[in-house]
Amino acid sequence: MSILEIGIWSFPVLLIMIFLRIPIGLSMLIAGFVGSYLVTGSWLPIMSKMKNETYSTFSSYSLSIVPLFLLMGQFATLGGMSQALFKAAETWMGHKKGGVAMAAIGACAGFGSICGSSLATAATMSQVALPELRRYGYSGKLATGTLAAGGTLGILIPPSFVLVIYAILTEQNIAKLFVAAFVPGLLAAVGYIIAISIYVRIFPDSAGSRERAPYKERFRSLLDVWPVLVIFLAVVGGIYSGWFTPTEGAAVGAAGTGLLALVNGGLTWKTLIESILSTASATAMIFFIVFGASIYNGFLALSHVPVELANWVVELGLNPWAVLVLILCIYLVLGCVMDSLSMILLTIPIFFPIVTVLDYGLGSEEFALWFGIVVLIVVEVGLITPPVGMNLFVINSMANETPLSSTFKGVVPFIMSDLIRTAILVMFPSITLVLLRLLY
Repeated sequence: MSILEIGIWSFPVLLIMIFLRIPIGLSMLIAGFVGSYLVTGSWLPIMSKMKNETYSTFSSYSLSIVPLFLLMGQFATLGGMSQALFKAAETWMGHKKGGVAMAAIGACAGFGSICGSSLATAATMSQVALPELRRYGYSGKLATGTLAAGGTLGILIPPSFVLVIYAILTEQNIAKLFVAAFVPGLLAAVGYIIAISIYVRIFPDSAGSRERAPYKERFRSLLDVWPVLVIFLAVVGGIYSGWFTPTEGAAVGAAGTGLLALVNGGLTWKTLIESILSTASATAMIFFIVFGASIYNGFLALSHVPVELANWVVELGLNPWAVLVLILCIYLVLGCVMDSLSMILLTIPIFFPIVTVLDYGLGSEEFALWFGIVVLIVVEVGLITPPVGMNLFVINSMANETPLSSTFKGVVPFIMSDLIRTAILVMFPSITLVLLRLLY
């Protein structure tokens, strides 16, 4: 068996290990370790790489942003930001048909701007919004589908640690990637609200009604939201203005949310220790996946798989847009069985060299940023795609009275919204790049 064949066969073997419930990080580590041995015929090179890769991966300055964003999400929850965001959105939109569900989407978007994690956004907002959705007569199908979809905004609206991982893999500017994600993130929230509006008109019994809140109450609710706006502007605005790096911005955000949680009484010695332990656990999981991916990607480079695949695609003479659509379809399929971070780490080193040799009418940097956002959107769809959409299980576990099948059905309108938005952003890259071109 040739070196190239070993590299190609490693991919189905890796997928089989994942299907057998072997952790994704360990699966990639095993595939990379064994594959490198088969290519080199010796354990010494791979053992040396394991030693060097461990240090270079975990000492990365760019990766230090991940635990800081995770800690910021922990502190944001303790500071009551999720409740404040949902309350404000509900007082302004709750009286509309489907308004409480729309408010949940708005609150998810706001919380995602200071959290950066899809699962954390979904879990946190469900604790706040599910009781209100039940109270006003929303069906379990619509309620759980809304919150599962709303949670995906956490990985798209900056800051997002998945965007950070993509930026590291493709050697792109993190701040510019955050800028490029902003408009698609807003479009995602608007698309979900439109999906709810259409759904409740087709199925009017799925949503109850809430009395209109007086304007005095509406404006009062905004006063509780200003800390979220201040922290978001401090983090994102500081990064874009050049006051500090993305890692420093994450540290500022973590400090700001921690101070707010302390003032609001949510941060005590007990909750501080719990937050740090939870952040450490999540960081360890993410870093182990990154490490496993690094070993596996090193093996792929050794076997020349990415380069040979890129050359093969060029020789086929396929339309570049057809290649892009095929890649996005592969992401949709993988999203049914894998989480977002694993998909990015596993596939970007393979797909990115392929698409970069094709002509999409964009500069190399603009293309890399646009491609990253489009891929992240499709990965986001995978989080709410049956049968293994992670957000679906998180939300359904908190709504025990709603069958999982109902949650699967409830998320369909939001998947359709995502697919339409993806098609628009693929056909018109300037929508993604417009803010980037204005600021840079």
